[in-house]
Amino acid sequence: MGTVSNLANHFLEAVDMAAIASAKWRGKGDKMAADAAAVEAMRRTFDNVPFDGRVAIGEGERDEAPMLYIGEKLGSAVGRPDVARIDIAVDPLECTNNCADNLPNSIAVLAAAPRGTLLHAPDCYMDKIAAGPEMEGHVSLDAGVAYNIEQVASVLDKSIEEVRIIALDRPRHHGLFKEIKQLGAQLHLLGDGDISAALWAARPEGEHDMLLGIGAAPEGVITATAIRGIGGVFEGRLVFRSDEEEARAENMIDDDLTRLWDAKDLCRSEDAIFVASGVCDGYLPGVEINDDGSIATFAEMIDVETNQLSRHDRIHSL
Repeated sequence: MGTVSNLANHFLEAVDMAAIASAKWRGKGDKMAADAAAVEAMRRTFDNVPFDGRVAIGEGERDEAPMLYIGEKLGSAVGRPDVARIDIAVDPLECTNNCADNLPNSIAVLAAAPRGTLLHAPDCYMDKIAAGPEMEGHVSLDAGVAYNIEQVASVLDKSIEEVRIIALDRPRHHGLFKEIKQLGAQLHLLGDGDISAALWAARPEGEHDMLLGIGAAPEGVITATAIRGIGGVFEGRLVFRSDEEEARAENMIDDDLTRLWDAKDLCRSEDAIFVASGVCDGYLPGVEINDDGSIATFAEMIDVETNQLSRHDRIHSL
């Protein structure tokens, strides 16, 4: 068992605590408060983890976020030579809007891997493709939309009309949507949450055959870690909205900014885990606050080394 897996219960606690804290803000219309509650709860949990941790992907640069900022040290054993040195990619509340409006698919999520093995992804966009294990070697961002959809149909023995594509509902995808519809494939639009969407597409039993479109780059690294564990296709290419974004990326990434990244480029270690806990019902069941004061959480963990996916439904007395 890897060093990261040895800390798995601590990471599970971190996402559960973030989910519980943000769930108290469900439907109250205040996404900033919900996110702040999740961040604080997750950060507080990390104080008790016996590791030398570092935020590789977090809430922003140090001058933008009071905690869980990029580069922040985490854990109760920082600097000790006898403990694991771990990088964490966190999204304490993915789909803040959904939590504020009590809509599906809001989750607390993180990925963890040995120091230096998660891409230090800048806060920019990433063009992404995700699909199940059977599509490996058959689809790619370097191929066109029509080619990829035709490949899905061929490999899965479906008609084009039966192929199910999921994408974020954004104006930037107008051309993509038009092409998908002209081909005749099914298009499912999601308001937020392309981590959940990519995992739905990567699972053989999922509701969708492929994710296409542009989402956030940091979430791409978290998604890549999960897909390394369950198998499937994930590729991404950075997309910049300004010269400033590109300049920041050059300072963060010692590589070709135009390159095509696959899951093993974004998470370069098998000693890695992905953990998510549901806030609102959807990808996972949401937090349940019971009449007796107990709280139920519903999480899943993906261990990249063992390719094992496990569910963790727990009752908390807080």
